[in-house]
Amino acid sequence: MAVPKAAQDAVLQESQPMPEGSVTVEGYDFNKGVNYHELLQSFRRTGFQATNLGKAVEEVQRMLAKRAEPIVASAEVQDDSAAAPGESAAREELSPETNCTIYLGFTSNMISSGVRDTLRYLVQNKMVDVVVTTAGGIEEDFIRCLAPTYLGEFSLKGRELREKGINRIGNLLVPNKNYCLFEDWLMPILDQMLHEQMTEGVHWTPSKMIARLGKEINHPESVFYWAWKNNIPVFSPALTDGAIGDNLYFHSYRKPGLILDIVADIRALNSTSVFAKHTGMIILGGGLVKHHICNANLMRNGADFSVFINTAQEFDGSDSGARPDEAISWGKIKKTASPVKVYGEASILFPLLVAETFALNHHGDATVSAESS
Repeated sequence: MAVPKAAQDAVLQESQPMPEGSVTVEGYDFNKGVNYHELLQSFRRTGFQATNLGKAVEEVQRMLAKRAEPIVASAEVQDDSAAAPGESAAREELSPETNCTIYLGFTSNMISSGVRDTLRYLVQNKMVDVVVTTAGGIEEDFIRCLAPTYLGEFSLKGRELREKGINRIGNLLVPNKNYCLFEDWLMPILDQMLHEQMTEGVHWTPSKMIARLGKEINHPESVFYWAWKNNIPVFSPALTDGAIGDNLYFHSYRKPGLILDIVADIRALNSTSVFAKHTGMIILGGGLVKHHICNANLMRNGADFSVFINTAQEFDGSDSGARPDEAISWGKIKKTASPVKVYGEASILFPLLVAETFALNHHGDATVSAESS
C-alpha cells in the first residue's frame, strides 16, 4: 500500500537553499582541552542565550572600538560665535573625554553580590564614563567596606531571620548590625554636608553626595571611591529609597535643612548624552536604572550601542522586560543600531561579558596565552 500523498508531501516538504553566509551551529570541543577564552568564543555559534551573549560581546567590542577612536570636533561645537553668554564655557565643561560615552547601569543586588568586584574593576580602570544605580546600589557598596555580607540560602525562613536580626538578599545575608555601622558612619557626614550648605552655600545634588561619600569612605574596594577618584559621575535619582533615605529621614529630625537638588542632576545626566559624540549602554537589570539611562539617550535621538542583561519578560508591558526594539520606537536607541538583550542572570553573564571585552582588551593576549600553556 502506498504512503498517502498528503502525508508524504507534508513530511517531505522541499527546503529552499539557506541564504549565503548562513552560520552553522557548533559548540566547543572539549577534546581540545580546556580553554575558557575559546569556550566563550564558541557561544556565538551555540544557539539560544549563548548566542545572544556572543552577540553582546560583539556589541561591546564595537562600543569599545568607537570609544578608542580620536574625537573629531563637530562644526556645531567649534562655532561659538552665536553662543549665549556662558554657553561656550558650558560646552567646554561638558565636552566628552572619549569618542563613545559608556553608560553602566545596575540594580542594587549586583553590588550586594560578588559582581561588585567586576563593577569596581571597570570604574577603577576608567573603562566607563557614567554610572546609574539605585539607592541600594550606593549604600551596599559603602556598607560592605564597613562589614561583610555572607552567603546563605534562598530557602532560609524570613521569620527566623527577622528574630536574629539578619536580612536576606536572595541567598545573601546581611546582619542588621551592618546598617547600624552605616548609620554611625553616615550621620557625621550629613552633619558636615548641612554645615557646608549653610555656611558655604554648597549646592548638594544626589550625584555630589555620592561623590562625597566615595571620598569619605577612602576604601580601595569601593566602586564609588574609584568613581570619585576618577571623576566618573554617579547618578541615583531615587537616592532616598533605601538605608540612605532612612538616615536622611532621621537626620531631618535631628538637624533639619539638608537639601538635595534632583533637577540639577537630571540636567547633568542628560547633558552627558546631548554633548556625547557617540553613546553606549550596558544595563544589568531593569526598573529605574534601565529607563533612566535610556531616557537620557533619548535627548540625542538614541544610543549607538546597547546591551541589556536581565530576566524580565515583555508580556506585562513593563520597561524592565522591554526588548531593545521597543526603545528604538521611543528614540532611545538609534534606528541604525544593533542592540542586544541577553535573557539571563547577570551574576553569571556579566563577568563573562567583561572577561571577553574590557578585561581581554586591557590585559591583551598575555592572559589568554598563560591560560592556554
